[in-house]
Amino acid sequence: MNIIISNSSSIPIYEQIKIAIKQAIFSNELKEKEILPSVRTMANDLKISFLTVKKAYDELEKEGFIKTVQGKGSFVAPKNLELLREEKIKEIQKHIEEINIIAKMSDITKEEILELINIIFEEEK
Repeated sequence: MNIIISNSSSIPIYEQIKIAIKQAIFSNELKEKEILPSVRTMANDLKISFLTVKKAYDELEKEGFIKTVQGKGSFVAPKNLELLREEKIKEIQKHIEEINIIAKMSDITKEEILELINIIFEEEK
């Protein structure tokens, strides 16, 4: 797994790590029960503080994406399909909120947005 962080990003570094690990899990690059690099190893590789990596790991564990076993390390948690689905719904919701802001600024109606969505979904068939 290759994580690239940007110091110039407005997204905090721990959040960039979380996003990268989640994407690796979603794409199956990281498989269930696969061990993650230790906090120390990842911090050294990324040239950042151990505490930053620990915060990312702690949040991933709270969200159910990884499990940490004292003395053994952190592992990808078995996939909870409902959790993964909920994550994707949150991501879609964020994009819809952005679309809503753009639409309001551009005087584009809800009906026009829904028509665009319907066209996009019909093209997939």
